[in-house]
Amino acid sequence: MNLLRTLATVSSMTLLSRILGFVRDFVVARAFGAGMLTDAFFVAFKLPNLLRRLFAEGAFSQAFVPMLGEYRNRRSAEETKTLVDHVATLLSLVVFAVTALGIAAAPVVVWISAPGYASDPTKFELTVLLTRITFPYILFMSLVALAAGILNTWSRFALPAFTPVLLNVAFIVMALFATPWFDPPVIALAWAVFIGGLLQLALQLPALAKIGMLPRLSLNWRAAWQHEGVRRMLKLMAPAVLGVSVAQISLLINTIFATFLANGSVSWLYYADRLMEFPSGMLGAALGTILLPSLAKCHASENHEEYSRLLDWGLRLTFLLAAPAALALALLAVPLISTLFFHGAFTATDVLATRSALVAYSVGLTGLILVKVLAPGFYARQNVRTPVRIAVISLIATQAMNFAFIHWLQHAGLALAIGLAACLNAALLYRGLRQRQIYQPQDGWLFFSLKLGAALAIMGVALWFGVGSEAAWLTYASPERLVRLTFLVVFGAGAYFATLWLLGFRLRDFRRRAVT
Repeated sequence: MNLLRTLATVSSMTLLSRILGFVRDFVVARAFGAGMLTDAFFVAFKLPNLLRRLFAEGAFSQAFVPMLGEYRNRRSAEETKTLVDHVATLLSLVVFAVTALGIAAAPVVVWISAPGYASDPTKFELTVLLTRITFPYILFMSLVALAAGILNTWSRFALPAFTPVLLNVAFIVMALFATPWFDPPVIALAWAVFIGGLLQLALQLPALAKIGMLPRLSLNWRAAWQHEGVRRMLKLMAPAVLGVSVAQISLLINTIFATFLANGSVSWLYYADRLMEFPSGMLGAALGTILLPSLAKCHASENHEEYSRLLDWGLRLTFLLAAPAALALALLAVPLISTLFFHGAFTATDVLATRSALVAYSVGLTGLILVKVLAPGFYARQNVRTPVRIAVISLIATQAMNFAFIHWLQHAGLALAIGLAACLNAALLYRGLRQRQIYQPQDGWLFFSLKLGAALAIMGVALWFGVGSEAAWLTYASPERLVRLTFLVVFGAGAYFATLWLLGFRLRDFRRRAVT
Protein backbone atom coordinates (compact mmCIF):
# COMPACT_ATOMS: atom_id res chain seq x y z
CA MET A 1 0.00 0.00 0.00
CA ASN A 2 1.40 3.38 -1.04
CA LEU A 3 1.13 5.75 1.91
CA LEU A 4 1.14 8.83 -0.31
CA ARG A 5 -1.77 7.44 -2.29
CA THR A 6 -3.56 6.53 0.92
CA LEU A 7 -2.96 10.05 2.22
CA ALA A 8 -4.46 11.42 -1.00
CA THR A 9 -7.52 9.18 -0.58
CA VAL A 10 -8.10 10.12 3.05
CA SER A 11 -7.44 13.80 2.33
CA SER A 12 -9.89 13.77 -0.59
CA MET A 13 -12.60 12.32 1.65
CA THR A 14 -11.77 14.94 4.23
CA LEU A 15 -11.85 17.61 1.52
CA LEU A 16 -15.38 16.54 0.58
CA SER A 17 -16.40 16.74 4.24
CA ARG A 18 -14.78 20.17 4.64
CA ILE A 19 -16.44 21.52 1.49
CA LEU A 20 -19.82 20.38 2.76
CA GLY A 21 -18.82 21.83 6.12
CA PHE A 22 -18.37 25.22 4.50
CA VAL A 23 -21.73 24.82 2.76
CA ARG A 24 -23.18 24.04 6.16
CA ASP A 25 -21.55 27.11 7.72
CA PHE A 26 -22.72 29.25 4.81
CA VAL A 27 -26.29 28.07 5.34
CA VAL A 28 -26.11 28.56 9.12
CA ALA A 29 -24.46 31.98 8.83
CA ARG A 30 -27.02 33.15 6.28
CA ALA A 31 -29.95 31.96 8.40
CA PHE A 32 -28.74 32.94 11.88
CA GLY A 33 -25.76 35.30 11.50
CA ALA A 34 -23.59 35.70 14.60
CA GLY A 35 -25.55 36.52 17.72
CA MET A 36 -27.40 35.13 20.69
CA LEU A 37 -28.94 32.09 18.93
CA THR A 38 -25.70 30.89 17.34
CA ASP A 39 -23.72 31.60 20.50
CA ALA A 40 -26.12 29.36 22.42
CA PHE A 41 -25.90 26.56 19.86
CA PHE A 42 -22.11 26.65 19.52
CA VAL A 43 -21.71 26.46 23.30
CA ALA A 44 -24.21 23.58 23.48
CA PHE A 45 -22.45 21.70 20.68
CA LYS A 46 -18.96 22.40 21.97
CA LEU A 47 -19.12 20.18 25.05
CA PRO A 48 -20.29 16.92 23.38
CA ASN A 49 -17.89 17.72 20.56
CA LEU A 50 -15.12 18.17 23.12
CA LEU A 51 -15.99 14.87 24.78
CA ARG A 52 -15.98 13.20 21.36
CA ARG A 53 -12.44 14.39 20.70
CA LEU A 54 -11.35 13.89 24.29
CA PHE A 55 -12.53 10.29 24.77
CA ALA A 56 -13.58 8.92 21.40
CA GLU A 57 -11.18 10.24 18.79
CA GLY A 58 -8.57 11.38 21.30
CA ALA A 59 -7.42 9.26 24.21
CA PHE A 60 -9.44 6.20 23.19
CA SER A 61 -8.14 6.00 19.62
CA GLN A 62 -4.53 6.67 20.62
CA ALA A 63 -4.67 3.84 23.16
CA PHE A 64 -6.89 1.41 21.23
CA VAL A 65 -5.22 1.40 17.79
CA PRO A 66 -1.68 0.46 19.01
CA MET A 67 -3.19 -2.23 21.27
CA LEU A 68 -5.35 -3.61 18.46
CA GLY A 69 -2.35 -3.55 16.10
CA GLU A 70 -0.30 -5.54 18.62
CA TYR A 71 -3.06 -8.14 18.97
CA ARG A 72 -3.51 -8.45 15.22
CA ASN A 73 0.25 -8.87 14.61
CA ARG A 74 1.15 -11.12 17.53
CA ARG A 75 -2.02 -13.01 18.52
CA SER A 76 -4.74 -15.11 16.97
CA ALA A 77 -7.81 -13.81 15.14
CA GLU A 78 -10.01 -15.17 17.94
CA GLU A 79 -8.09 -13.28 20.61
CA THR A 80 -8.26 -10.09 18.51
CA LYS A 81 -12.03 -10.44 18.10
CA THR A 82 -12.43 -11.02 21.85
CA LEU A 83 -10.53 -7.80 22.54
CA VAL A 84 -12.83 -5.89 20.16
CA ASP A 85 -15.95 -7.34 21.82
CA HIS A 86 -14.83 -6.45 25.34
CA VAL A 87 -13.67 -2.95 24.39
CA ALA A 88 -16.96 -2.26 22.59
CA THR A 89 -18.99 -3.50 25.58
CA LEU A 90 -17.15 -1.41 28.16
CA LEU A 91 -17.06 1.68 25.93
CA SER A 92 -20.80 1.50 25.20
CA LEU A 93 -21.78 1.14 28.85
CA VAL A 94 -19.50 3.92 30.08
CA VAL A 95 -20.43 6.42 27.37
CA PHE A 96 -24.14 5.67 27.73
CA ALA A 97 -23.86 6.55 31.44
CA VAL A 98 -21.93 9.75 30.60
CA THR A 99 -24.60 10.71 28.06
CA ALA A 100 -27.45 10.16 30.52
CA LEU A 101 -25.62 12.15 33.18
CA GLY A 102 -24.93 14.99 30.75
CA ILE A 103 -28.60 15.25 29.77
CA ALA A 104 -29.76 15.25 33.38
CA ALA A 105 -27.13 17.76 34.53
CA ALA A 106 -27.36 20.07 31.50
CA PRO A 107 -28.01 23.25 33.56
CA VAL A 108 -24.87 22.63 35.61
CA VAL A 109 -22.90 21.79 32.47
CA VAL A 110 -23.94 25.07 30.81
CA TRP A 111 -23.25 27.09 33.93
CA ILE A 112 -19.71 25.67 34.07
CA SER A 113 -18.95 25.91 30.34
CA ALA A 114 -20.58 29.32 29.75
CA PRO A 115 -20.88 31.16 33.08
CA GLY A 116 -21.34 34.46 31.27
CA TYR A 117 -24.78 33.27 30.13
CA ALA A 118 -26.11 32.98 33.68
CA SER A 119 -27.03 36.68 33.70
CA ASP A 120 -29.35 36.19 30.70
CA PRO A 121 -32.08 33.64 31.63
CA THR A 122 -33.41 33.35 28.07
CA LYS A 123 -29.99 32.61 26.61
CA PHE A 124 -29.15 30.25 29.46
CA GLU A 125 -32.34 28.18 29.14
CA LEU A 126 -31.99 27.93 25.37
CA THR A 127 -28.41 26.69 25.74
CA VAL A 128 -29.56 24.07 28.28
CA LEU A 129 -32.24 22.79 25.88
CA LEU A 130 -29.79 22.60 22.96
CA THR A 131 -27.24 20.81 25.15
CA ARG A 132 -29.74 18.10 26.07
CA ILE A 133 -30.57 17.44 22.43
CA THR A 134 -26.95 17.33 21.26
CA PHE A 135 -25.47 15.31 24.14
CA PRO A 136 -26.22 11.82 22.68
CA TYR A 137 -23.75 12.74 19.94
CA ILE A 138 -20.93 11.60 22.24
CA LEU A 139 -22.47 8.10 22.44
CA PHE A 140 -22.79 7.75 18.68
CA MET A 141 -19.34 9.15 17.95
CA SER A 142 -17.58 7.00 20.55
CA LEU A 143 -18.83 3.91 18.74
CA VAL A 144 -17.92 5.50 15.40
CA ALA A 145 -14.37 6.03 16.71
CA LEU A 146 -14.21 2.38 17.76
CA ALA A 147 -15.29 1.30 14.28
CA ALA A 148 -12.83 3.68 12.62
CA GLY A 149 -9.95 2.36 14.72
CA ILE A 150 -10.74 -1.20 13.66
CA LEU A 151 -11.13 -0.30 9.98
CA ASN A 152 -7.91 1.76 9.94
CA THR A 153 -5.99 -1.13 11.50
CA TRP A 154 -7.25 -3.30 8.64
CA SER A 155 -6.08 -0.53 6.22
CA ARG A 156 -9.65 0.48 5.36
CA PHE A 157 -9.11 4.23 5.53
CA ALA A 158 -11.58 5.64 2.99
CA LEU A 159 -14.89 4.86 4.72
CA PRO A 160 -13.97 6.32 8.15
CA ALA A 161 -12.67 9.43 6.35
CA PHE A 162 -15.95 9.76 4.43
CA THR A 163 -18.20 9.30 7.47
CA PRO A 164 -18.12 12.95 8.72
CA VAL A 165 -19.80 13.98 5.47
CA LEU A 166 -23.08 12.71 6.90
CA LEU A 167 -23.04 15.20 9.79
CA ASN A 168 -22.69 18.09 7.36
CA VAL A 169 -25.49 16.71 5.20
CA ALA A 170 -27.73 16.53 8.27
CA PHE A 171 -26.89 20.15 9.16
CA ILE A 172 -27.61 21.42 5.65
CA VAL A 173 -30.92 19.57 5.29
CA MET A 174 -32.17 20.60 8.74
CA ALA A 175 -31.09 24.24 8.37
CA LEU A 176 -32.70 24.58 4.94
CA PHE A 177 -35.93 22.67 5.44
CA ALA A 178 -36.66 22.02 9.12
CA THR A 179 -36.23 25.43 10.79
CA PRO A 180 -39.90 26.50 10.25
CA TRP A 181 -40.96 23.54 12.40
CA PHE A 182 -39.05 24.67 15.51
CA ASP A 183 -39.35 27.61 17.88
CA PRO A 184 -36.80 29.02 18.10
CA PRO A 185 -35.52 27.76 14.71
CA VAL A 186 -31.99 27.12 16.02
CA ILE A 187 -33.31 23.94 17.70
CA ALA A 188 -33.23 22.36 14.22
CA LEU A 189 -29.43 22.56 14.33
CA ALA A 190 -29.34 20.61 17.60
CA TRP A 191 -31.43 17.82 16.06
CA ALA A 192 -29.07 17.84 13.06
CA VAL A 193 -26.25 16.90 15.45
CA PHE A 194 -28.28 13.99 16.83
CA ILE A 195 -29.29 12.70 13.39
CA GLY A 196 -25.79 13.15 11.96
CA GLY A 197 -24.22 11.08 14.74
CA LEU A 198 -26.74 8.28 14.26
CA LEU A 199 -26.15 8.18 10.48
CA GLN A 200 -22.38 8.01 10.91
CA LEU A 201 -22.66 5.00 13.19
CA ALA A 202 -25.07 3.21 10.85
CA LEU A 203 -22.67 3.62 7.90
CA GLN A 204 -19.77 1.86 9.70
CA LEU A 205 -21.57 -1.31 10.79
CA PRO A 206 -21.72 -3.14 7.40
CA ALA A 207 -17.98 -2.50 6.85
CA LEU A 208 -17.17 -4.06 10.24
CA ALA A 209 -19.32 -7.08 9.44
CA LYS A 210 -17.49 -7.51 6.12
CA ILE A 211 -14.10 -7.96 7.81
CA GLY A 212 -15.59 -10.11 10.58
CA MET A 213 -15.07 -7.51 13.32
CA LEU A 214 -18.62 -6.41 14.11
CA PRO A 215 -18.57 -6.27 17.94
CA ARG A 216 -20.82 -8.48 20.04
CA LEU A 217 -22.10 -6.31 22.90
CA SER A 218 -23.13 -7.68 26.28
CA LEU A 219 -24.06 -6.38 29.71
CA ASN A 220 -21.25 -8.34 31.37
CA TRP A 221 -19.03 -5.38 32.13
CA ARG A 222 -17.03 -7.40 34.66
CA ALA A 223 -15.67 -9.73 31.99
CA ALA A 224 -14.76 -6.77 29.83
CA TRP A 225 -13.10 -4.97 32.74
CA GLN A 226 -11.01 -8.02 33.66
CA HIS A 227 -9.71 -8.66 30.14
CA GLU A 228 -5.94 -8.21 30.02
CA GLY A 229 -5.91 -6.14 26.81
CA VAL A 230 -8.72 -3.86 28.02
CA ARG A 231 -6.96 -3.17 31.32
CA ARG A 232 -3.72 -2.31 29.51
CA MET A 233 -5.63 -0.01 27.17
CA LEU A 234 -7.34 1.75 30.07
CA LYS A 235 -3.97 2.37 31.72
CA LEU A 236 -2.85 4.08 28.53
CA MET A 237 -6.11 6.00 28.22
CA ALA A 238 -6.11 7.53 31.69
CA PRO A 239 -3.25 9.99 31.14
CA ALA A 240 -3.91 10.24 27.39
CA VAL A 241 -7.29 11.87 28.12
CA LEU A 242 -5.38 15.04 28.87
CA GLY A 243 -2.38 14.46 26.62
CA VAL A 244 -4.13 14.21 23.25
CA SER A 245 -6.89 16.69 24.00
CA VAL A 246 -5.12 19.75 25.37
CA ALA A 247 -6.10 21.80 22.31
CA GLN A 248 -9.78 20.97 22.88
CA ILE A 249 -9.56 21.84 26.57
CA SER A 250 -7.98 25.14 25.57
CA LEU A 251 -10.83 25.79 23.15
CA LEU A 252 -13.37 25.13 25.90
CA ILE A 253 -11.60 27.47 28.31
CA ASN A 254 -11.39 30.04 25.53
CA THR A 255 -15.15 29.77 25.09
CA ILE A 256 -15.56 30.56 28.79
CA PHE A 257 -13.39 33.65 28.32
CA ALA A 258 -15.30 34.61 25.15
CA THR A 259 -18.68 34.50 26.91
CA PHE A 260 -17.57 37.57 28.90
CA LEU A 261 -16.68 39.49 25.72
CA ALA A 262 -18.97 41.19 23.20
CA ASN A 263 -21.93 39.32 21.70
CA GLY A 264 -20.71 37.37 18.68
CA SER A 265 -17.26 36.59 20.11
CA VAL A 266 -18.01 32.87 20.44
CA SER A 267 -19.30 32.78 16.86
CA TRP A 268 -16.32 34.70 15.44
CA LEU A 269 -13.94 32.22 17.05
CA TYR A 270 -16.06 29.33 15.78
CA TYR A 271 -16.04 30.47 12.15
CA ALA A 272 -12.29 31.16 12.27
CA ASP A 273 -11.69 27.75 13.82
CA ARG A 274 -13.73 26.12 11.06
CA LEU A 275 -11.49 27.67 8.42
CA MET A 276 -8.38 26.58 10.29
CA GLU A 277 -9.73 23.03 10.56
CA PHE A 278 -9.84 22.78 6.77
CA PRO A 279 -6.07 22.27 6.30
CA SER A 280 -5.72 20.77 9.77
CA GLY A 281 -8.19 18.01 8.97
CA MET A 282 -7.06 17.44 5.41
CA LEU A 283 -3.40 17.08 6.37
CA GLY A 284 -2.95 16.73 10.14
CA ALA A 285 -5.79 14.34 10.90
CA ALA A 286 -5.14 12.37 7.70
CA LEU A 287 -1.42 11.99 8.39
CA GLY A 288 -2.02 11.01 12.00
CA THR A 289 -4.64 8.47 10.92
CA ILE A 290 -2.41 6.64 8.44
CA LEU A 291 0.84 6.97 10.40
CA LEU A 292 -0.34 5.48 13.69
CA PRO A 293 -1.09 1.93 12.43
CA SER A 294 2.17 1.80 10.44
CA LEU A 295 4.20 3.11 13.37
CA ALA A 296 2.54 0.56 15.66
CA LYS A 297 3.50 -2.23 13.23
CA CYS A 298 7.11 -0.96 13.13
CA HIS A 299 7.25 -0.96 16.91
CA ALA A 300 5.74 -4.44 17.16
CA SER A 301 8.35 -5.78 14.69
CA GLU A 302 11.17 -3.70 16.28
CA ASN A 303 11.94 -2.01 12.96
CA HIS A 304 13.41 1.16 14.46
CA GLU A 305 14.97 2.55 11.27
CA GLU A 306 11.68 2.41 9.36
CA TYR A 307 9.95 3.97 12.37
CA SER A 308 12.26 7.00 12.12
CA ARG A 309 11.88 7.21 8.33
CA LEU A 310 8.10 7.24 8.64
CA LEU A 311 8.24 10.15 11.07
CA ASP A 312 10.65 12.01 8.79
CA TRP A 313 8.30 11.49 5.84
CA GLY A 314 5.39 12.86 7.87
CA LEU A 315 7.34 15.91 9.01
CA ARG A 316 8.47 16.84 5.50
CA LEU A 317 4.95 16.54 4.13
CA THR A 318 3.69 18.68 7.01
CA PHE A 319 6.08 21.53 6.31
CA LEU A 320 5.55 21.19 2.55
CA LEU A 321 1.77 21.55 2.81
CA ALA A 322 0.97 23.16 6.18
CA ALA A 323 3.32 26.15 5.90
CA PRO A 324 1.75 27.47 2.65
CA ALA A 325 -1.72 26.78 4.05
CA ALA A 326 -0.97 28.88 7.14
CA LEU A 327 0.43 31.74 5.04
CA ALA A 328 -2.53 31.60 2.67
CA LEU A 329 -5.07 31.67 5.51
CA ALA A 330 -3.49 34.85 6.89
CA LEU A 331 -3.27 36.63 3.53
CA LEU A 332 -6.65 35.47 2.24
CA ALA A 333 -8.58 35.93 5.49
CA VAL A 334 -10.98 38.62 4.28
CA PRO A 335 -11.50 37.08 0.79
CA LEU A 336 -12.26 33.69 2.37
CA ILE A 337 -14.58 34.94 5.11
CA SER A 338 -16.46 37.38 2.90
CA THR A 339 -16.95 34.78 0.16
CA LEU A 340 -18.13 32.04 2.50
CA PHE A 341 -20.06 33.88 5.20
CA PHE A 342 -20.80 37.51 4.21
CA HIS A 343 -24.46 36.88 3.44
CA GLY A 344 -27.79 37.49 5.11
CA ALA A 345 -27.40 38.21 8.82
CA PHE A 346 -23.59 37.95 8.74
CA THR A 347 -22.38 41.58 8.64
CA ALA A 348 -19.19 43.38 7.58
CA THR A 349 -18.36 43.77 11.27
CA ASP A 350 -18.56 39.98 11.64
CA VAL A 351 -16.21 39.56 8.66
CA LEU A 352 -13.53 41.81 10.13
CA ALA A 353 -13.87 40.34 13.63
CA THR A 354 -13.60 36.79 12.27
CA ARG A 355 -10.60 37.89 10.17
CA SER A 356 -8.72 38.93 13.31
CA ALA A 357 -9.29 35.52 14.89
CA LEU A 358 -8.31 33.65 11.71
CA VAL A 359 -5.02 35.54 11.30
CA ALA A 360 -4.21 34.77 14.94
CA TYR A 361 -5.06 31.08 14.50
CA SER A 362 -2.89 30.84 11.35
CA VAL A 363 0.21 31.60 13.44
CA GLY A 364 -0.08 28.17 15.04
CA LEU A 365 -1.48 26.09 12.18
CA THR A 366 1.81 24.41 11.29
CA GLY A 367 2.48 23.66 14.95
CA LEU A 368 -1.00 22.19 15.36
CA ILE A 369 -0.47 19.82 12.42
CA LEU A 370 3.04 18.90 13.59
CA VAL A 371 1.55 17.77 16.91
CA LYS A 372 -0.71 15.33 15.02
CA VAL A 373 2.39 13.83 13.37
CA LEU A 374 4.78 13.88 16.33
CA ALA A 375 2.41 12.62 19.05
CA PRO A 376 1.82 9.24 17.31
CA GLY A 377 5.59 8.79 17.52
CA PHE A 378 5.06 8.31 21.26
CA TYR A 379 1.61 6.69 21.28
CA ALA A 380 2.57 3.95 18.79
CA ARG A 381 5.21 2.90 21.36
CA GLN A 382 2.51 2.98 24.08
CA ASN A 383 4.35 5.86 25.74
CA VAL A 384 1.71 8.20 27.08
CA ARG A 385 3.47 9.93 29.95
CA THR A 386 5.82 12.06 27.86
CA PRO A 387 3.11 13.66 25.67
CA VAL A 388 0.98 14.23 28.78
CA ARG A 389 3.72 16.19 30.52
CA ILE A 390 4.21 18.27 27.39
CA ALA A 391 0.46 18.80 27.04
CA VAL A 392 0.18 20.10 30.59
CA ILE A 393 2.99 22.57 29.95
CA SER A 394 1.23 23.74 26.78
CA LEU A 395 -2.10 24.10 28.57
CA ILE A 396 -0.55 26.23 31.31
CA ALA A 397 1.20 28.36 28.67
CA THR A 398 -2.11 28.83 26.82
CA GLN A 399 -3.88 30.19 29.88
CA ALA A 400 -0.97 32.50 30.73
CA MET A 401 -1.11 33.91 27.20
CA ASN A 402 -4.90 34.22 27.42
CA PHE A 403 -4.55 36.59 30.36
CA ALA A 404 -1.75 38.46 28.58
CA PHE A 405 -3.58 38.91 25.27
CA ILE A 406 -7.32 39.13 26.02
CA HIS A 407 -7.42 42.78 27.07
CA TRP A 408 -5.19 43.82 24.20
CA LEU A 409 -6.61 41.72 21.35
CA GLN A 410 -10.00 40.62 22.76
CA HIS A 411 -11.23 37.39 21.06
CA ALA A 412 -8.25 37.35 18.66
CA GLY A 413 -5.95 37.12 21.68
CA LEU A 414 -7.61 33.84 22.66
CA ALA A 415 -6.95 32.44 19.18
CA LEU A 416 -3.34 33.60 19.24
CA ALA A 417 -2.74 31.90 22.59
CA ILE A 418 -3.90 28.55 21.17
CA GLY A 419 -1.72 28.94 18.08
CA LEU A 420 1.45 29.79 20.00
CA ALA A 421 0.83 26.98 22.50
CA ALA A 422 0.50 24.49 19.62
CA CYS A 423 3.93 25.55 18.37
CA LEU A 424 5.35 25.06 21.87
CA ASN A 425 3.71 21.64 22.08
CA ALA A 426 5.24 20.57 18.74
CA ALA A 427 8.70 21.83 19.69
CA LEU A 428 8.70 19.90 22.97
CA LEU A 429 7.44 16.72 21.29
CA TYR A 430 10.20 16.99 18.68
CA ARG A 431 12.84 17.47 21.36
CA GLY A 432 11.52 14.45 23.24
CA LEU A 433 11.71 12.21 20.17
CA ARG A 434 15.27 13.35 19.43
CA GLN A 435 16.48 12.98 23.02
CA ARG A 436 15.17 9.40 23.18
CA GLN A 437 16.69 8.68 19.74
CA ILE A 438 13.28 7.60 18.48
CA TYR A 439 13.57 9.97 15.54
CA GLN A 440 16.72 10.68 13.53
CA PRO A 441 16.32 13.31 10.75
CA GLN A 442 17.18 12.00 7.29
CA ASP A 443 19.67 13.76 5.01
CA GLY A 444 18.74 16.89 3.06
CA TRP A 445 16.79 18.98 5.57
CA LEU A 446 18.89 22.13 5.04
CA PHE A 447 18.31 22.33 1.29
CA PHE A 448 14.69 21.25 1.77
CA SER A 449 14.15 24.20 4.15
CA LEU A 450 15.86 26.73 1.88
CA LYS A 451 13.84 25.69 -1.15
CA LEU A 452 10.63 25.67 0.87
CA GLY A 453 11.35 29.18 2.16
CA ALA A 454 11.90 30.46 -1.38
CA ALA A 455 8.60 28.98 -2.58
CA LEU A 456 6.74 30.47 0.39
CA ALA A 457 8.21 33.91 -0.29
CA ILE A 458 7.12 33.84 -3.93
CA MET A 459 3.63 32.63 -3.03
CA GLY A 460 3.31 35.29 -0.33
CA VAL A 461 4.24 38.10 -2.71
CA ALA A 462 1.82 36.78 -5.34
CA LEU A 463 -1.09 36.63 -2.89
CA TRP A 464 -0.28 39.97 -1.26
CA PHE A 465 -0.58 41.82 -4.55
CA GLY A 466 -3.44 39.62 -5.77
CA VAL A 467 -5.72 40.36 -2.81
CA GLY A 468 -5.57 44.14 -3.21
CA SER A 469 -7.81 46.22 -0.96
CA GLU A 470 -9.58 44.20 1.73
CA ALA A 471 -12.33 46.82 1.95
CA ALA A 472 -13.14 46.21 -1.73
CA TRP A 473 -14.01 42.59 -0.97
CA LEU A 474 -16.92 43.79 1.14
CA THR A 475 -18.39 45.63 -1.86
CA TYR A 476 -18.13 42.85 -4.45
CA ALA A 477 -21.21 40.82 -5.32
CA SER A 478 -21.15 37.17 -4.23
CA PRO A 479 -20.38 35.72 -7.69
CA GLU A 480 -17.52 38.17 -8.18
CA ARG A 481 -16.03 37.31 -4.78
CA LEU A 482 -16.18 33.60 -5.64
CA VAL A 483 -14.47 34.09 -9.01
CA ARG A 484 -11.75 36.31 -7.56
CA LEU A 485 -11.11 33.95 -4.64
CA THR A 486 -10.89 30.95 -6.97
CA PHE A 487 -8.37 32.79 -9.13
CA LEU A 488 -6.29 33.76 -6.08
CA VAL A 489 -6.22 30.19 -4.75
CA VAL A 490 -5.20 28.77 -8.12
CA PHE A 491 -2.68 31.58 -8.70
CA GLY A 492 -1.10 31.21 -5.25
CA ALA A 493 -0.95 27.41 -5.41
CA GLY A 494 0.44 27.58 -8.93
CA ALA A 495 3.19 30.00 -7.91
CA TYR A 496 4.11 27.83 -4.91
CA PHE A 497 4.22 24.43 -6.61
CA ALA A 498 5.81 25.79 -9.78
CA THR A 499 8.63 27.22 -7.68
CA LEU A 500 9.07 23.90 -5.90
CA TRP A 501 9.19 22.08 -9.23
CA LEU A 502 11.80 24.48 -10.61
CA LEU A 503 13.87 23.92 -7.46
CA GLY A 504 13.86 20.16 -8.00
CA PHE A 505 10.91 18.82 -5.97
CA ARG A 506 9.18 15.78 -7.54
CA LEU A 507 6.12 13.85 -6.41
CA ARG A 508 7.98 10.54 -6.54
CA ASP A 509 10.34 11.79 -3.82
CA PHE A 510 7.51 11.60 -1.28
CA ARG A 511 6.20 8.13 -2.06
CA ARG A 512 6.47 5.59 0.74
CA ARG A 513 5.18 2.07 1.18
CA ALA A 514 3.18 1.12 4.26
CA VAL A 515 4.65 -1.33 6.76
CA THR A 516 3.19 -4.82 6.37
